[in-house]
Amino acid sequence: MSEEKVFHPADTNGDGNVSSEEEAMYLEFKRKELEDQDAMRDAQRNMTWFALGGLLLYPFAVVLASLAGLDQAQATLGDMAPTYFVAVAGIVAAFFTSQAISSKKK
Repeated sequence: MSEEKVFHPADTNGDGNVSSEEEAMYLEFKRKELEDQDAMRDAQRNMTWFALGGLLLYPFAVVLASLAGLDQAQATLGDMAPTYFVAVAGIVAAFFTSQAISSKKK
């Protein structure tokens, strides 16, 4: 039987020993990786809230255009509405799907 060599991800030079410098680099990399993941989740959350806000405010834009007598603007906004709502719903669905998948992995 042959002995399998165990590889530690912090062992950058492959000598089988993890020096304090290698360990410090590895821990810094992991810390930055966690910070990046956290920033990505925050950005996704903000994007989703912004999209939901737009989804709720869009009908008010149509009503305001109508009240202001901007018939062409009202017609354009009304024509764009189905595409806009589907696109925003896709963004929100993608966010919640990614959250559900990531929570199952834990």
